Amino acid sequence: MEVRYQGVQIHPSQLVPGCIITKDVFGKTNRPLIYKNTVIKAIHKQVLDRFLITEVEVAPKMASGEVFQPEPLEESKQVHPSFDESSLPVPFKKHYLHAVQIYKGWFAEWQAGASLDIGAIRDLFVPLLKQLDNQSRKDILLLPHYSSKQDYFYHHAVSTAFIAAFLGERLGMNQGEWLQLGLAGLLSDAGMAKLNESTLMKDTELTKEEYQDIKKHPIYSYRMVENISALSKAAKLGVLQHHERLDGSGYPLGTHKKKTHLFARIIAVSDMYHAMTTDRLYRSKQSPFLVMELMIKEQFGRLDHTVVQAFVKSMTNYATGTKVKISDGQKGEIVFTEASQPTRPIIRLDSGEIINLTETQNLYIREILT
Repeated sequence: MEVRYQGVQIHPSQLVPGCIITKDVFGKTNRPLIYKNTVIKAIHKQVLDRFLITEVEVAPKMASGEVFQPEPLEESKQVHPSFDESSLPVPFKKHYLHAVQIYKGWFAEWQAGASLDIGAIRDLFVPLLKQLDNQSRKDILLLPHYSSKQDYFYHHAVSTAFIAAFLGERLGMNQGEWLQLGLAGLLSDAGMAKLNESTLMKDTELTKEEYQDIKKHPIYSYRMVENISALSKAAKLGVLQHHERLDGSGYPLGTHKKKTHLFARIIAVSDMYHAMTTDRLYRSKQSPFLVMELMIKEQFGRLDHTVVQAFVKSMTNYATGTKVKISDGQKGEIVFTEASQPTRPIIRLDSGEIINLTETQNLYIREILT
């Protein structure tokens, strides 16, 4: 006959390893953060603290069989206010896909020799970029899911615009500045329309000669915007320099850090992130979290480290609750992110097990699930 104990209600700070949860613990999630009958470990306390849980129910005896005697609760311990995330009034994906199709039409016109119509571009994109005020980071994380191999260039331009504007706002720019930054991100690859279409749509690695042609596109893009008074000087430099690198290894001019504008450094991060996390005709996408790790480690000295850190911090701070698949195929939900290791969060697997990726370096988040 099963013996049922009356649960003890305590504050999470009173928990100790070995306590047994007797009632599912919910945060602002449809599924429990921690299931009943879970034996508490240190990692569970971090999760409860992150989700501002103020009360849990535990068994009067610990897993070892000893009687549980909680320490007195500190009088200074206060109930934390909950955070209510706002939602977009209109689905972001619908606006995004519409913008991609409009940009695709413009790109075809540029290929045919038409001039860039900045008025039409501003009329469509400025209202969309302003949605960033209410937009969650999850929308940015999901951008690669909306793309397709065949339409990669059009998705890339629109996504780079959103990511750059998002990052500019997070770096403290005023609205006028980050709107200009977003437009610069959108138009940074406009010069691709001046290249041979067979090169753009090639489904194998580029030859050395083809790559040399591709490297000319920032100059072509700049020529298309240099006389547009509605774009700031900063935006035009962002267009021209977005493939430059701080160590002088970039193109088209090999400009070093001191002569590379902040707009260009932000677009460089935005461009690289989206390119690496999206399927292309000749290359498969990589995990957003793995890409952020690579950008931190392998691009140090080439990308602006302050910009990269701001981007990673912004993206990972919004990742709580995101459904993910890790590299061994298991699925779960991000429940906590360590500030010192933002790309290696704590995950509650669908099985109920909680793992800390900072302690399991052989695993990483492979895919963000919609």
